[in-house]
Amino acid sequence: MHPVKVGACALNQTPLDWTGNQRRIEQALEEARSQKVGVLCLPELCLSGYGCEDAFLSPSLQRTALEVLAELIPHTKGLIVNFGLPLLVQGRLTNTSCLVADGRLLGFAAKHFLPGDGIHYEPRWFKAWPLGRVKELSLFGESVAVGDLLFDCGGVRIGFEICEDAWVGARPGAVLARHGLDLLLNPSASHFAFGKQETRKHIVQEGSRAFGVGYIHCNLLGNEAGRAIYDGGNLIASGGRLLAQGPRFSMQDWTLTTATLDLDLNRIQQSRFSAEGTSNPQGDGIRVIHTEVPPVDVPPCPEPSFIPPDWEQKNQVKEEEFTRSLGLALLDYLRKSRSRGFVISLSGGADSSATACLIALMVHAGIKELGLSGFKDKFPYWPQLQACTEEQAIMAEMLTCVYQATENSSETTHNAARSLAEALHAGYLDFKIDSLVQGYVGMVEQGLERPLRWQTDDLALQNIQARVRAPGVWLLANVKGALLCATSNRSEAAVGYATMDGDTCGGISPISGIDKAYLRRWLVWLETQGPQGGFKIPSLRLVNDQQPTAELRPPEDKQTDEADLMPYEVLDEIERAAVRDKRSPVEVFYHLRTRFADTDEEQLAAWVARFFRLWCQNQWKRERYAPSFHLDDENLDPKTWCRFPILSGGYERELAQLDALLTGLKETSRKGLA
Repeated sequence: MHPVKVGACALNQTPLDWTGNQRRIEQALEEARSQKVGVLCLPELCLSGYGCEDAFLSPSLQRTALEVLAELIPHTKGLIVNFGLPLLVQGRLTNTSCLVADGRLLGFAAKHFLPGDGIHYEPRWFKAWPLGRVKELSLFGESVAVGDLLFDCGGVRIGFEICEDAWVGARPGAVLARHGLDLLLNPSASHFAFGKQETRKHIVQEGSRAFGVGYIHCNLLGNEAGRAIYDGGNLIASGGRLLAQGPRFSMQDWTLTTATLDLDLNRIQQSRFSAEGTSNPQGDGIRVIHTEVPPVDVPPCPEPSFIPPDWEQKNQVKEEEFTRSLGLALLDYLRKSRSRGFVISLSGGADSSATACLIALMVHAGIKELGLSGFKDKFPYWPQLQACTEEQAIMAEMLTCVYQATENSSETTHNAARSLAEALHAGYLDFKIDSLVQGYVGMVEQGLERPLRWQTDDLALQNIQARVRAPGVWLLANVKGALLCATSNRSEAAVGYATMDGDTCGGISPISGIDKAYLRRWLVWLETQGPQGGFKIPSLRLVNDQQPTAELRPPEDKQTDEADLMPYEVLDEIERAAVRDKRSPVEVFYHLRTRFADTDEEQLAAWVARFFRLWCQNQWKRERYAPSFHLDDENLDPKTWCRFPILSGGYERELAQLDALLTGLKETSRKGLA
C-alpha cells in the first residue's frame, strides 16, 4: 500500500488583485499543511487571475506574477503544490502551471490547447505550447525547464492537463501515462454552465480510469472578473472511481477538498492495461524532472465514497443551479465593485420580481453559509451594513425597490410589487411619474407644433414612460452608492423588446442570460417549493397569476408581451434554432412545424420572419446592455459569446425563400383540397 493524501483548492480570485490573491493562496497552503495534504492542486492562472484579458500582454503583469511566485515559494514547506501564471518564453506568452516541492521550484508545465470559442479568448493572449517540446529558462538565478514535463517527486510521478487539455480528444494525459504516471493534476478555470458539472465528472473519472492514475481537478470559484461564474466543485478520482467533490457555489474565499489515494492500486491497473511495443516513451518529448521530498505522514483514512450534494440528487437541478450561481455572482459583483446594495425599479412583473428574489436568496444563502458576522465581513467598506444585527435589517439595507406608476399602471402590478418587497423585507418606495412624462410629451408637442397621439406615435409614447423611470432610480442608486439592476431577460434581448435607457438602464443586468419562458417557470417553483433548505416565496402568486405586460399603453388596450411579440415558448425555440444552432429561416420554420404541429403554418412563418427581422435590427441594443452573467451556451452577449454585425442585410434573401416556400405549401394544400 502506498497512500498519498491529495487536495484540490477552489479559490475566489480577482484579476490583478495581487495582495488578495496571494493572501488566499497562503491561507489555503496553511490549511492543506494542517490537514497533512502531500500534493495540492490550485486553479489555472491563480496568481494573476484568469480574467486579466489584454492586461496579460503587459510586461509589468508578467513580472509581477513572477515576483508573487517568488514570495509564495517559501510557504510551500512540506507540500508539493502548483501555481498558475502567465510566463514569457522566448517571446511567446504561455499559460503555465509550475510545480513547487518543499520550497523548491521544479519547472513549468505549459498548456497545449487554448479555448478560443464563446466566453474564452485565450489565443488572443497566449500561444499554445507545441507537443513534445521542452525549453530552458533562466529564472531566480537558476535554469528551469518549461514545457512537456513529468515530475518525479520522491518516487511519486506527477503530470498536468491544464483545463482545456482534458477536454480534447488528444489528451496530454495519454502521453504522460506511458511514463508510469501516478497523479494527474488539472488546474482549471472552468466557467459555470447549466449541467456542466456532470461533464466534468465524466472527464475526471474517465481520465483516472483510462490512465490508471489519481486525478485531481480544481477550479476557480465565484464571479472572478464580472461575467463568468466559477462554481468550484473540485473533483478527485482514482482508477475510475470518483472519490470526492468539493462544494459548489460556495461563498467562502476558498474551499479545500481532500482524499487519500493508494498509488499501488493504480500502478497495478496500469500494469494490466499497458501493452508492449505500442509506444516509445523516450521519443515523445517528455522530460522527467527528479527531486527528493521529505515524507508526509498520511493519517488513517476511511475508504472514501463519493456522495453528491443533496440538491444535485433532486429533479430540480437547473432551478438550484440558477439560484445558487446567480446568488454567488451577485455577491461577488457587489463586493468587488465596492457597491452598497442594489436598487431595482420593481414593476410587479416577472423580470424585476425575479431580480429582486435573486438578491434576497443571495443574502439568505450567504448568511446561512457564512453566519451573520461572516456575511458582513464580505463588505468591510459598508458601515451601514455593519450596524445590522439580523437578516431582515440586512435585507432592508441590501435592496431598495421602487414602483414607478403612470396612468397606465394597474393596481394589480402595484399590489404585486409592494407585497413582494414586504415579503423580502426590502426597502420600498412609490414614485409617481405622470407629471414627468407629461412634461416631456408637452415639450416635444410644443417643439413639433402638433399633439402626440397613440394612433400615430404609439412606440414613442410607450418608450418615454420607460425612459422617465430611469433618472429617478439612477439618482437613488447614486445617493446610496448602490448598483442599479437592469431587468431585461434574454428573450427580450433577442428581439429588442426593451427600451434603451429605460428598463435596460443599470450597472448590471442579472437575468439577461436567461429566457423568459424558463424564468416564469422558475418563479412558480420559487413560489411553491424554493431551493433546498427553505425560502420559498408565496407572495409571488400575485406575479405569477399575471400575463407579462409592459403596461405602457392605455389599460383599455389590454397590452401583453406575447400579443406584441409571439408566445415566449415559440420565441425561445426560434432563438435557439436561429442563434445557437445557426439555422436559416426556412430551416427554423421546418423545425417549428414539427415542434408546434397544432399551430397554423402561416402564423409560424410570420413569427419566424418577425424574429429574424427584429434580431437584425436590434444588435445595437445588445451591444449596449449592462454586463450580464454567463449561464449556458445560448448566451446573446456580444462581448463574450454571440458576435453579430450591428448593420446587416437583415436576411432578406433568406426570408424571401421562406415566403416562396409558404406560397408553395399553400398551393399544394389548395390542389389537395380540390
